[in-house]
Amino acid sequence: MKICHCGSDHEFDQCCGPFLSGKKQPPTAEALMRSRYSAYVVEDYAYVLRTCHESSRPGDDEFDDQASVKWTGLEIIETEAGGEGDDDGTVEFIARYQASGGGILGMHEKGSFVREDGQWFYLDGDLIKAPPVRSAKVGRNEPCPCGSGKKYKKCCLKK
Repeated sequence: MKICHCGSDHEFDQCCGPFLSGKKQPPTAEALMRSRYSAYVVEDYAYVLRTCHESSRPGDDEFDDQASVKWTGLEIIETEAGGEGDDDGTVEFIARYQASGGGILGMHEKGSFVREDGQWFYLDGDLIKAPPVRSAKVGRNEPCPCGSGKKYKKCCLKK
């Protein structure tokens, strides 16, 4: 039994596998998002391209740097619309990965999806940046942790 890469706790052959093989179409925007993540894990970039909307489809060279990436987990944060009766929807997710030799990183995105002729497509996404990390103690002359580029004493220490 091989558990699906998308984090659903279902078997791959009963979850994303039929979508990647073309036997079935994902019924919802979230199902498409999960199957696209699984496609990245198994390096099925043809599926990733096939499920991009034609208006935002990248070139084949988009995946040249993927060989050094190991995908480690998917977390769905929120889904808005994107159901079986909808024509569009959004899925907010965090895709975790490890670049060669590095620690675990996360790509936090709110992706937009559209359904045309009964098939869901990934349209585009907005990356969500985490707020700056504030350490317990910052020296007066160190860069301000808010990211302004100013010294701490000239920025947030004054507030």
